[in-house]
Amino acid sequence: MRNIGVQIVIAMVIGTLVGAFMGESAAIFAPLGTIFIHLIKMLVIPLVAISIIAGAAGLGDSPSAGKIGVTTFGFFLGTSALAVGLALFMGEVFGPGRGLDLSSVEGMFSTKYADQGALPGFFDTITGMIPTNVFQSLTDANILQILVFCLFFGIAISKLEKSKSAAVLSPLNATIDAFIWMIHVVMRIAPLGVFGLMADAVGTFGFSMLTLVMKLFIVYIVAILIYGFVFYPLLVKFFSNTPVLAFMSAMKKPQAVALSTASSMATLPVTIETCEKELGVAKSTAAFVLPLGATINMSGNAIYYGLVAIFFAQVFGMELGMGEYIAIILTATIGAIGQAGVPGPTFLVVAVLIAAGIPIEGLPLLFALDRIFDMIRTALNITGDAACAVIVDKYNPESA
Repeated sequence: MRNIGVQIVIAMVIGTLVGAFMGESAAIFAPLGTIFIHLIKMLVIPLVAISIIAGAAGLGDSPSAGKIGVTTFGFFLGTSALAVGLALFMGEVFGPGRGLDLSSVEGMFSTKYADQGALPGFFDTITGMIPTNVFQSLTDANILQILVFCLFFGIAISKLEKSKSAAVLSPLNATIDAFIWMIHVVMRIAPLGVFGLMADAVGTFGFSMLTLVMKLFIVYIVAILIYGFVFYPLLVKFFSNTPVLAFMSAMKKPQAVALSTASSMATLPVTIETCEKELGVAKSTAAFVLPLGATINMSGNAIYYGLVAIFFAQVFGMELGMGEYIAIILTATIGAIGQAGVPGPTFLVVAVLIAAGIPIEGLPLLFALDRIFDMIRTALNITGDAACAVIVDKYNPESA
């Protein structure tokens, strides 16, 4: 398993070359990626449920439990808001949409996404997080409802007598170990799956559309690199007990998986294993922070939303004021709560544009490239999850 990260990177490169060479016919390799993703998803929901129960149970009776919980939520919301701010700043400085002539692709413009921009109200969001049937939530893979129930259940276990809580925690931890073994087996075919995913993605979408929005893509990449290789490492350096170089080195494997799968949830087992085995994060911390982060920590998405908003405002010649900036930051940050960590086009960007009064007609131009954007922002998202885990772990008495 030590060289699996290298194998995945090699598979990504070969898959990209094969996809570029074969074009749409590279779709014949898609089943390899589909099988890999299905195997990972098969394990994710039960692993998330059991891990959060065990993590909350392990932390619930600790005097520092409250500090860990508040720090975790504060980290996710704060870093997402800062990510939007960075995107808006870079969008204004570099102007990716200024002077861009989209007349040749106006036929792609559409208003059909306007009705997909409504965000639920505050109380609707809270109500939607509470399951009426937890087994239905598991069946539907409703991650937020699973999180709420499992956190509540885990805390309840921590309040039992020591002998009773130990009797429940022991089989839970054994079950987690069994899942880790299963993940190791699945990861043996990861290079094949990654090859299939990359060949299909590049062959289907290609890079031709990038020429139209190349400046936006470059600014987006720079913002992602700043956040992933400057901002998060600085947080790790000053607020954790983990050496920055050790953190960045350990993250190569989950980042490679995130790039290929474009899914925080599919990458979650690898992120958990990396944090526990290579970064020394306590099992209870990893079990609490990482599944939560895979669901609500979307700093990469936040950068995307902010830049897309600036991009289309510039394309349509709009001048944004402070009110519009605040609307973009609030909508993108709050909207990330409940943005499931699964691959595919995200329509939350519609809500961000509507909140700032920016036309949405040009969105189909970006949807064709969403897989490429999604792969990159997912790698940043899981890096943020791990950074939060090593930072809050110093408050956990179990941590060495």
